[in-house]
Amino acid sequence: MAPTLFEIESLEVQADEGQKILHGVNLTINPGEVHAIMGPNGSGKSTLATTLMGSPEYEVVGGCMRFRGDDITEWGADARAKAGMFLAFQYPQEISGVSVRNFLRQAASARKGEDISAIDIYVAMQDWMERLDMDASFMDRYLNEGFSGGEKKRNEILQLAILEPDFAVLDETDSGLDVDALKIVAKGVREVRQSHPEMGILLITHYQRLLTELQPDHVHILVNGRIVESGGPELADQLEREGYERFDK
Repeated sequence: MAPTLFEIESLEVQADEGQKILHGVNLTINPGEVHAIMGPNGSGKSTLATTLMGSPEYEVVGGCMRFRGDDITEWGADARAKAGMFLAFQYPQEISGVSVRNFLRQAASARKGEDISAIDIYVAMQDWMERLDMDASFMDRYLNEGFSGGEKKRNEILQLAILEPDFAVLDETDSGLDVDALKIVAKGVREVRQSHPEMGILLITHYQRLLTELQPDHVHILVNGRIVESGGPELADQLEREGYERFDK
């Protein structure tokens, strides 16, 4: 049996002002698995995503997180990223003065523990930008500055492809995408998985449409900070038909 890639045990999280948001979340993700978290607005999905990457915005007040057997509960975001974790943001930030190319070269060098040459990062980016239907000129634009919503999301998947993490959290990557852009983004994720099949993924989404494209192994329903039900892809189909009303009690 393959060792556990990522494990969340009895995780309790509160915001800075002391409001409890997550109430004992448990989740186990093995190498190569795709898990989806679905839930209504305000259920704690994005709090879970940013907590897994060590955001100082939230405080872990109970439980723990383990990555490849190591307790990372107290690790900072930088340490988690260098170890092989990745978060695609729901709302990617704009960073003026830092080009996409320079950002990814520095991030890839930190991730791999060696200096990545300018030509190597250029070749890798050019290949993936073609696959993601991104104009090559974007590599020299400032990170996400002036990008449309769809371009920002494609840029997140470009980062995923270049950095090759072992565990990726995709926080509502489908939000704001039209059907064509969603298909391109999903195709990019599938191609990253083909080149890195041991990568585990946690998808966080409201919608069935992304799950139709990526076919998760497991679906979990998060309501009021708790996972209230887990199952296979059929659980997402059920939600599409019935909504969350029966869980929100």
